Amino acid sequence: QVQLVESGGGLVQAGGSLRLSCAASGRTFSSYCMGWFRQAPGKEREFVAAISWTGGRTNYADSVKGRFTISRDNAKNAVYLQMNGLKPEDTAVYYCAASDYSYSDYEAKYHSWGQGTQVTVSS
Repeated sequence: QVQLVESGGGLVQAGGSLRLSCAASGRTFSSYCMGWFRQAPGKEREFVAAISWTGGRTNYADSVKGRFTISRDNAKNAVYLQMNGLKPEDTAVYYCAASDYSYSDYEAKYHSWGQGTQVTVSS
């Protein structure tokens, strides 16, 4: 298991930007696919973005494509989510997760989760 801690959430106006970070413990971080998911009040958790263990493959939910960018730094055991052009509908708790698969955007294939960081976008 890998321990994950998210940071970087906060309150931002519509159109603004935030950069979420996820710090991972453990020596095998570079072997994990990493993903970002989010859960808005009263809604189910949903996929946001994922990046393969090499960083060579990424994917995004249609709702964030072109606005969000996922990246990773295996030397720092960290994954990031740059969020630009934020909208009120992006308001949610954002979770970082790790998967043993080389790549996946399916929540069920992620075995380790962080505690989440709140992102609130005001209109």
